[in-house]
Amino acid sequence: MGVLIVAGTVTLVVLLVQRAGGGLGAGGRWELALEAPEGTRIAGVAAAGEAVAVLLQRPEGERVVLVDPKRGQVVGEIRPGR
Repeated sequence: MGVLIVAGTVTLVVLLVQRAGGGLGAGGRWELALEAPEGTRIAGVAAAGEAVAVLLQRPEGERVVLVDPKRGQVVGEIRPGR
């Protein structure tokens, strides 16, 4: 079940990147490994303007990471204040 959730999330990210115009042209591939502590999981993915918002559930709390699909780079992070 977990494998299906991860595979579905990855498929969703790829489709969002393709529709956002990210460089997935002929034979190209877009890949990004988010640096996160052990136990982190992707809880959701959504388009956010020209970025892709990835909701991460981490041991210390949730946060949203904004990814620029054209460059394949993390451009921002949103986390709850204290």
